[in-house]
Amino acid sequence: MQRRSAAFPAAPQRGLDVDVDVDVMKKVSYKYCMTDVFPESLARDRPAAPRVAEMLVADVIERLAIGDRLPSEAELAQRFGVSRVTVREALKILAGQGLVALARGRRATVTQPDGALFGGFLRSLIRSDPRAMFDLLQVRRVLEVQSVQMACRHASRAGLMAVEAALEAMRVAALAADAGDSAGEGAFAAADVRFHQAVALAGGNRVLTFLFEAMEATLMEAFLASQRGQRRSGKSLMASGYEAHRAIYDHLRARDEKAAVEAMIALLQGAEQHLRWAMDNLRDGSREG
Repeated sequence: MQRRSAAFPAAPQRGLDVDVDVDVMKKVSYKYCMTDVFPESLARDRPAAPRVAEMLVADVIERLAIGDRLPSEAELAQRFGVSRVTVREALKILAGQGLVALARGRRATVTQPDGALFGGFLRSLIRSDPRAMFDLLQVRRVLEVQSVQMACRHASRAGLMAVEAALEAMRVAALAADAGDSAGEGAFAAADVRFHQAVALAGGNRVLTFLFEAMEATLMEAFLASQRGQRRSGKSLMASGYEAHRAIYDHLRARDEKAAVEAMIALLQGAEQHLRWAMDNLRDGSREG
């Protein structure tokens, strides 16, 4: 594959710290590239570092490959007509977005974005308001149905083996949990997350795979909460949790898309009921306290 040039276009005649070349910003601004509009008032009023970061994003995404090093801070400062301090702050913004990696004494490196920011937002939301788990469940209904449909159509043998491996880990953990091993519940939730990630990966859609990876920690919290509610049903984790996932896998292996979707919806409906029971127990406990 031919690598794209990392060269930068000529610098504008006026520096961002003093004045703004709106035409240049309009061309390279990632945030506004969909509409090709960058309001002059916004460009003049905002701090320089975020503006440089937005301009630099276009070069990171459109010109450089993963693993490429950016030009030095001095080169970037000259390119954008700003100080090296401003460039340094702009690179910190991009590092916070997962677009570049920074190391002392080395030029910034383009990285593969991950779901850390999105995952952090979800964890913060749920910890501040546990009822947000129901919002997450509504989103999961859309994602999980699409995920299992695509897996039925596109899963390879290796993809099915990954789903089966996660299912087997769930079986072992369920037996341990039902036998009174407290570590089994955490192991079951972790295997549960891997099961849904494996289904998404088997479907071949990179965005779905990314989303399930980003939701990993949040799903762990939701699955553990669901287990607490599941105990109220009187059913074992093997009967209530493992068997529902086993049904999904069996239909997936048979390429029965309709049955797999129905099994996934049934699983999510059960999870919603378990979450409601868990929330009821939480409220009852707070009243007693």
